[in-house]
Amino acid sequence: MALTQFYGTGRRKTSVARVYLRPGTGKIVVNKRPLDEYFYRDSIKLVLRQPLSITNTGDDFDILVNVTGGGLAGQAGAIRLGISRALCESNPELRATLKENGLLTRDARKVERKKYGQPGARKRFQFSKR
Repeated sequence: MALTQFYGTGRRKTSVARVYLRPGTGKIVVNKRPLDEYFYRDSIKLVLRQPLSITNTGDDFDILVNVTGGGLAGQAGAIRLGISRALCESNPELRATLKENGLLTRDARKVERKKYGQPGARKRFQFSKR
């Protein structure tokens, strides 16, 4: 018996998530740990489940995620994009719904690098006339 699974890659800030959707009951596992154990903040879990709640597919798939890099918010954003892309692969009709809710757009914002001769990316040392 062949394993039916759909794959989606998500990226956000410096995080990269590999998301696998398998037909199941709605269980989400992140880095071999249950979702509630990995992400303890409810706001982050809400972000992560957005594509599932919009398409009403929350109980149709078991989700297996490998995520690396960044912090919790970046990882949640990466997983959200990965889930959205995998849902599109599983059912192309969901694409329009996900697209109009902005869930298929890669958020390109990253931290700007610090420049030499100044304390931060944009901040300057205090100017002294004398």
